[in-house]
Parts: sequence; structure tokens; C-alpha cells
Amino acid sequence: MIKINNHDEFAAYLGKELGISSWYQISQEQINKFADATLDHQWIHTDPEKAATDSPFKKTIAHGYLTLSLLPFLWQQIIKIENLKMEINYGIENLKFGQAVTVDSEVRLVAKLKSIINLRGITKVVLDATLEIKDQSKPAFTGDVVFLYHFIN
Repeated sequence: MIKINNHDEFAAYLGKELGISSWYQISQEQINKFADATLDHQWIHTDPEKAATDSPFKKTIAHGYLTLSLLPFLWQQIIKIENLKMEINYGIENLKFGQAVTVDSEVRLVAKLKSIINLRGITKVVLDATLEIKDQSKPAFTGDVVFLYHFIN
């Protein structure tokens, strides 16, 4: 795990891979809870029996936004930001879902520092984020994730 205390330490990783998280398994229970939280109860996510017969995947799949919501959890396995007042999820750019994540699949985050800029004391970083699926050649998603970090001087 990388530890970062300030803008300059972060900037030293520009253009480099920051790391890879642990594998994380997505269960049907988690998919169902996400469906409840987002009011998205499409059968492709929540009905294993129907999915077994009617889905091209032959099992339920995680919501794309569920996989995306794992990003902060997986990111914290890669990097530890210290000396921090506040961290803000600022945006996501060029996001593409590449492949469905079937129930009980394992995913992990691969993160590279694409850009970093000091905005009058606020560090803006753009990560090249890829969510890999274990034993699959195509990722669940790729995109640029933008964070703002307010370091303590």
C-alpha cells in the first residue's frame, strides 16, 4: 500500500500504476440490497431462477452502478492518504462498462495516476481506473476517476 502525505508525494507517481486491490466477491445478497437502495429491481439482477433460464449469462448480474460504487472501498486498499483535511469524489469521465459481472464473481481495481494538478492548495487527481473480473479478459469497467484532496499544510 502506498502512503501519501502531500501533493508532491502524490505527483511522484504521475504516469505510474499505483497498485491493485484485493479480489472482492459480489454476492446475491449485496446485489439485492443495492436493488433495494436504488429501486432498481430488474429481474436480471434479482431473480436467479428467471436469470437461469432467460438471461444470456444464465445467472444474475451485478448492477453496473454497484460495481462502480465499490471504487472507494477498493481504492482504500491501494493507497492511504494521510495529512488530509478532506477528500471529495469529484467526478467520473469516459466511463465504459465493458462486461457484465455475474453473481459470485470476484473483481479488483487497478489504478494508475493519469494526471495531477495543484488548484490553489487543492490537489486534483485523475485516476485511470479499471475494474477487472477474475478469469475474464474484458474488464467490468474502465474510466477516469477524479478526486480532490485538501491536504493539511
